Amino acid sequence: MEELHSETQKAEPEPSPKIIGLTGGIGSGKTTVAHFIEEFGFPVYYSDDRAKTIVNDSEDLKIKIKELLGEEAYDSNGFYNRKYVAEKVFNNKDLLHELNEIIHPAVKIDFEEWLKKQTKYLVFKETALLFELKLNRQCYKSLLVTAEDNIRTKRVMDRDGKTYREVESVMEKQMPEKDKIKLADCIIYNNTNLEDLKEQTERIIFSIE
Repeated sequence: MEELHSETQKAEPEPSPKIIGLTGGIGSGKTTVAHFIEEFGFPVYYSDDRAKTIVNDSEDLKIKIKELLGEEAYDSNGFYNRKYVAEKVFNNKDLLHELNEIIHPAVKIDFEEWLKKQTKYLVFKETALLFELKLNRQCYKSLLVTAEDNIRTKRVMDRDGKTYREVESVMEKQMPEKDKIKLADCIIYNNTNLEDLKEQTERIIFSIE
């Protein structure tokens, strides 16, 4: 009698989560949208916040940043001197590019480690420089939070106590909203109120297939 051999069945690999790049200029409400997304049950990786942690935790980054910007890039307690660094790179595109070339590969590795732990079908990667650094190319979709310039300016003035000129100066350094709108796959317009913002967020993220 012929013996029956059962084939070993290979387990289907778990599908990888789809990465949605979340971005928005200063005063757009990007962080508020990120919090709404978390309320709806999806994980958000906060690139900018993680970068602030990584530059303090990584000895390798500390050495490279000091070599680029000087010892003053870190204070006497060994913490990243954000004010000093911001002043050094604010009007120097080349220096800013070199700094990004140091920090962003480390953030990329950190994100990949975070991604391995996620189980939802969608994950969101929040980053201010999604389009500037062409990180949208590594995402399934890009989601832009935007608002009219005068609304964004007033929000930042109220929130941070900055003058109109100070906010305008920051906005001038960022990619124009019209260019981001052309690049974005999904857009949330934050020109009215929180209720409308939350409704738009819910509608858009649950329409992503």
